[in-house]
Amino acid sequence: MSIATNVLTDAFGRVRDSVHHAVSGLGADQLAHRLDPDANSIGWLVWHLTRIQDDHVAGVAGSEQLWTSAGWADRFGLPFNVASTGYGHRSADVAALAGVTAEQLLGYHDAVHARTVEYVGTLDDADFDRIVDTSWDPPVTLAVRLVSVIADDLQHAGQAAFVRGIVERRR
Repeated sequence: MSIATNVLTDAFGRVRDSVHHAVSGLGADQLAHRLDPDANSIGWLVWHLTRIQDDHVAGVAGSEQLWTSAGWADRFGLPFNVASTGYGHRSADVAALAGVTAEQLLGYHDAVHARTVEYVGTLDDADFDRIVDTSWDPPVTLAVRLVSVIADDLQHAGQAAFVRGIVERRR
């Protein structure tokens, strides 16, 4: 593996560790807790960051998302379009994740993490300059897309950990 793939694998591992820290041991009510009526819950934040990773990595890898291909959409049973990643969700959409369990969230995240690390392991340095999205100026390379996913995931995992800290102090 190249230095770049090692760094990306490490970074996605840190996302996974952060997700586990934010979710492990929490019940459905804690995962659904919102700091105010329009705030994002831990469950929604982790579901969303995992959906984004699944969507974006599948897109650059040219594969199907695990959300649909591995049956996660059916297991979660959410009232969204199957293509929904949470982008643009409103308060009522966040509330729809009430009842989602830690096992569901961690199972889906771990599956996406494994698929991501597997894909990253196939890359060599020449792959990172490949243009994967021409809808931006400048066009987005594979390297930029993967770093963007990591940055977004870590922000949301940090938000989930913050909410967890508040939930635990209120017990």
